[in-house]
Amino acid sequence: MRKIAFHPIVSEKSRVLILGTMPSEESIRKQERYGHKSNQFWKIIFALFEKPLPESYAEKNALLTEYNIAIWDVLESCEGKGSLDSNIKNEIPNDFKKFFAQYPQIEYVFFTSKKAEEFYRKYVGFDEKRQFVTLPSPSPANARMTLTDKIEKWKILADVVNSFS
Repeated sequence: MRKIAFHPIVSEKSRVLILGTMPSEESIRKQERYGHKSNQFWKIIFALFEKPLPESYAEKNALLTEYNIAIWDVLESCEGKGSLDSNIKNEIPNDFKKFFAQYPQIEYVFFTSKKAEEFYRKYVGFDEKRQFVTLPSPSPANARMTLTDKIEKWKILADVVNSFS
């Protein structure tokens, strides 16, 4: 079965882009990014900006917009059993040439895993217009790091976002 990624959450004010690899099967089922209850993405994001974590998916996305953060996935679609990045095959990347032509103000790209960075490097390649940072995965598969350790490593994202204000 072919998995299809979500459209980006982005605005004309977005200056930072967070890129995952591909939504998990649970995220696709729920139609919510980072929708698996064990994924720590939203906990990390809200901790970085010292905000209480809402239940509502719309409120979670609103925080990204408030801080001019875009979110998307490196892959447009793929095949593979389960949700592990290591199971991805027959992948097709998103059209970043078109995306960056539409949103040239994006200056920073943060990858939510090494695998997301690998796919981006393979299909898109880095350019000199943006800075690229790979963060530890918020996935439950990355159990070797505590939530506190992940938040500490992700602070660079908050530092960049706060530097724009």
